Amino acid sequence: MLGWNNDEKTMPCRSTYVVDSMLALRIARVAAAREGAIGREIVTLPLLAARLVGGFATPASTDVLYPAIQAALTSESFGDIGTVARLPGMPRAVLHALDSAWRADLDLSTMAGEAPRFGDLHRIETYVRDHIPPAHLLPRDLRDAANRRIDRAHSLLGPVTLSGVVNVDPLWRPLINALARVTDLTWELPAPVEHAWFRGPIQRRAATTPVRASAEASADPKSEVIEALRWTRQLLATGKVQAQDIAIAATSTQDWDDHFLAYAISTGLPLHFSHGVPALSTPEGQACAALADILGSGLSQERVWRLIRRLPARPFAGLLPPDWFAAIPRSAGLRSLDQWRAVLAAARPQRADDELAERILLPILELLARGAEMAGEAGTRLLSGASLAMWEEALQSAPAQAIGLSLQALRVADQLDPGNSVVWCPASQLAACPRPFTRLLGLTSRSWPRSENDDPLLPHHLLDRRRLHPVGVAERDRRHFEIIRAHTKEELVLSRSLRNAKGGVLSPSSLWPSDEIVHKRDRIPEHAFSEADRLLARPRDAGQLARVRQSQLCWRNWQRPSILTPHDGLSGANHPAIERALTRVQSTTSLQRLLRDPLGFVWRYALGWRSVRFQSDPLQLGAASFGELVHELISGAIAALEPTPGFARASAGEIEAAIADASTAILHAWPLQRSVPPPLLWRHTVNEAARRTAKGLAADDQVRSDTRSWTEVPFGQEDAAEEEAPWDTTVAVPIEKTGLVFGGRIDRLDIRATGDGARITDYKSAKPPPKHQRIALGQGRELQRVLYAIAARALLPEVRTVVARLVYLADNPITFELKGDELDSAVGEAVGYLSAAMTILRSGRIAPRWEQDIDYDDMRLALPADRESYLRRKAAEFRAANQALNRLWNAST
Repeated sequence: MLGWNNDEKTMPCRSTYVVDSMLALRIARVAAAREGAIGREIVTLPLLAARLVGGFATPASTDVLYPAIQAALTSESFGDIGTVARLPGMPRAVLHALDSAWRADLDLSTMAGEAPRFGDLHRIETYVRDHIPPAHLLPRDLRDAANRRIDRAHSLLGPVTLSGVVNVDPLWRPLINALARVTDLTWELPAPVEHAWFRGPIQRRAATTPVRASAEASADPKSEVIEALRWTRQLLATGKVQAQDIAIAATSTQDWDDHFLAYAISTGLPLHFSHGVPALSTPEGQACAALADILGSGLSQERVWRLIRRLPARPFAGLLPPDWFAAIPRSAGLRSLDQWRAVLAAARPQRADDELAERILLPILELLARGAEMAGEAGTRLLSGASLAMWEEALQSAPAQAIGLSLQALRVADQLDPGNSVVWCPASQLAACPRPFTRLLGLTSRSWPRSENDDPLLPHHLLDRRRLHPVGVAERDRRHFEIIRAHTKEELVLSRSLRNAKGGVLSPSSLWPSDEIVHKRDRIPEHAFSEADRLLARPRDAGQLARVRQSQLCWRNWQRPSILTPHDGLSGANHPAIERALTRVQSTTSLQRLLRDPLGFVWRYALGWRSVRFQSDPLQLGAASFGELVHELISGAIAALEPTPGFARASAGEIEAAIADASTAILHAWPLQRSVPPPLLWRHTVNEAARRTAKGLAADDQVRSDTRSWTEVPFGQEDAAEEEAPWDTTVAVPIEKTGLVFGGRIDRLDIRATGDGARITDYKSAKPPPKHQRIALGQGRELQRVLYAIAARALLPEVRTVVARLVYLADNPITFELKGDELDSAVGEAVGYLSAAMTILRSGRIAPRWEQDIDYDDMRLALPADRESYLRRKAAEFRAANQALNRLWNAST
């Protein structure tokens, strides 16, 4: 920072300021710029030593030391740590132990004979010294080299000032005292710190007493953050306090970091994280996290999508054609490279450049499929700029297999300057550069002061704790507290949580004063930190917002015990949206929902609501998906046997072979279409479905040999079916007396060659009811087979006899049949109840029903959180609205 003085035409005097942290360094640079201090150099102690050594000498940093330590642990043999030398966390533990030993100025070469552990560490130190670049010096070597050139200190450094340095490690103390002998060295030491070892002049910063001091207790760490931001907003709102005068600190920031990060954007406050923000909170960090996830957990479509969405355009993502994903089923798992090859090949006709996507994407997928061992190459080929720098730093600090953990610990600088921002920092950094307005968080017995732990490789029984760390953690925390309190001029606020994030009670710190103010979570603050906080504190203002008024009205309507309201389901009579939903071609699923849950029918088909389905990695198929699997197996097996030799004429061996062929086809096809369990579990699932299919088909009653069977027979479809069908598949079936028309697919249809008889089968993979129980509509759950019977009668007018079967494919398949008068009665009941449901919808008096007989309701989020209390509160009104269907819902059959 040298320059010329234009007035005097002389070179300004060089000076050096030594600081102790990145926050102090940046603040000192801002101060130098504001003072116009040309020629002032601001450094830390290691950089000061490197300046004295000269040339290209530089302190050996973590990115140099970590790979060397990894290599040493791999290539060297050890006496004491040999059994754990190759464990994943060992390089980090060794680096921590060596750093502590170097800071304490311990000579490991002389200690090597005292214990095998010291000998192992000395062996690693020697290996590292011999294998790092010559310009990178270990701390003791750097200090010794600087001491050898101490006579040049006056010309190289000029006057030296230790600015705000609270403590100097024993490693650097000989160099500091040597500097004091050859150049002007002043230590601006904050009160009340003493250092008897220092031989130079001390310039003490005068201690002050804060104009205002208070102690505030909040519910938990999140509430502490909210109160801190409110306090900050209140100070800035006065117009007399600048952001650079405010600091918020804690001994260790991790309990509050996430909350500050989450609220920082909404507050609009310039909040600087002096210790950096988590790398994973940045877009570049998310790209690294997506890459680490796919390397560690393997290929899947969801992981590949997540990675490609987050990758920078160069060097890879920008090369992909925009339609690379065309025709790839989004529900497919795609957990292997072969599945990706197959699905990309099948989708070629749907892409503009049919093979371009495969040429670009498949080599990368092959690389990713090889796992964490390819982390370095994967980063180089997929990342660039900041994301690549993060990736390489994470690889240097942990093995590739643990890169996910390394990324979690990685922090990066934010984009704010502490010279014009509120600062959130560790107390150790704030002690070097206190601010007039300070708030200290976490003054509990666990945090102020913190307890001390032994070094994993140099425990107290092996090396005295005070020899390794002359100043303990608790003593440092107390010292920092005293310094901050002594140099906060205007306002000091102490803060603590009454409970931790998990609800455990926290006791106050020994530094906590006797008088405190307790802030409740629901208090109305004098100043809100954000718009959301303001609205929460000002109900009248919030009530002016349309969305808030609607939510309040909804809440009041839900609490009204004996009135059916619009938020319960009440609507205008003959509503156009409901009419449109009723006049569309229905499916058996929509008609079943209409019968069992009229309000759910409105939500789904009139309003178009859909529940979000998360495509997770299942360990087993859900009940619905397993049922689809069994249906597809039955369809595939029967289709393979028709028309030759015909299912009715096929032998047991031919049926078994057809089921095996269908199983093989599904085993390979389904993973390309939807999420399925891992390979071993998937094979077991298909085998179980095949076993149930075989039992179900074997349990069929004997049918005449001239009977023809169809499966998944469509009707009421927009397009004609390609496969052979017994009727025109585009014809929708009307339901007499209701005005409804519907379409669908019949699981299985058997028709005699004479055309006078038909049998409909609806297969169920669920647990069957008792065999003696009669099942007609089953409270609306078993409406499908009755609807299929209506369809068969309408589409096959020449058929005189229709039998509708319900077959449960359990260990011992059970069949429930409806035929003759019993079927006619069930059809009549179904038509009557459908008409009643339509009447309810058109009347507008629509209400929820309490479906206690279902395991899962995909519209559950549309009802109040305490659904049971809500339904009990309005039970009478809901029963009255659904009166026409109550008999069906309460029926035993």
